[in-house]
Amino acid sequence: MLEQHRFSAFLFDMDGTLTNSVAAAERVWSQWAEGKGLNVADFLPTIHGVRCIDTLRRLNLPGVDPEREADLLAQAEIDDVEGVVSIEGAARFLAALPAERWAVVTSAPRLLAERRILAAGLPLPQIMVSAEDVERGKPAPDCFLLAAKKLGVKPAECLVFEDAPAGIAAAEAAGAKVMVITAAHQHLIETAHPTLTTYDSYGVVIDDQGFLQLRSN
Repeated sequence: MLEQHRFSAFLFDMDGTLTNSVAAAERVWSQWAEGKGLNVADFLPTIHGVRCIDTLRRLNLPGVDPEREADLLAQAEIDDVEGVVSIEGAARFLAALPAERWAVVTSAPRLLAERRILAAGLPLPQIMVSAEDVERGKPAPDCFLLAAKKLGVKPAECLVFEDAPAGIAAAEAAGAKVMVITAAHQHLIETAHPTLTTYDSYGVVIDDQGFLQLRSN
């Protein structure tokens, strides 16, 4: 039970974890995929939870420059935030946390992440690790290791909030505990980790030694 653990910091993925931007992201990527002659239905599930540049490199499409296409897609996503909303209870949950004890760790470029966070009505974090900050994206643990370092804590003392398999694997590889957010899931996910659909399920307690603890509401 995660409620039995004390944590030095909370690390949050963004898309699907703090914000629900599935509709906006899939609008942009669907248009792009159609233009490249891809099967959109098969392709869309592969874009979530990983860096855009890694998706494009993995496709290895003839005549496509991954870096250039990534920049174009990022701008298209920045321009389209219609329907981007916060996950239920996220604003209240974040407000209960000391600003220096949480970070956003996202596969999105920084400008896109900031745009979506603000569009969802959530506060920008003091610490953010975004796509540009690591050589290896999720499922490599680099992003969570860097976030813990920036917060001055050990990865094993962190609780990671994630929604996508790549992010869950990254958090596991970093040695952190994991809470899986299922609010934006369109399909059931099999996981051994605790899950939640709304942050209203939990409150946050700061104990006498300054550690964060979850409490069921």
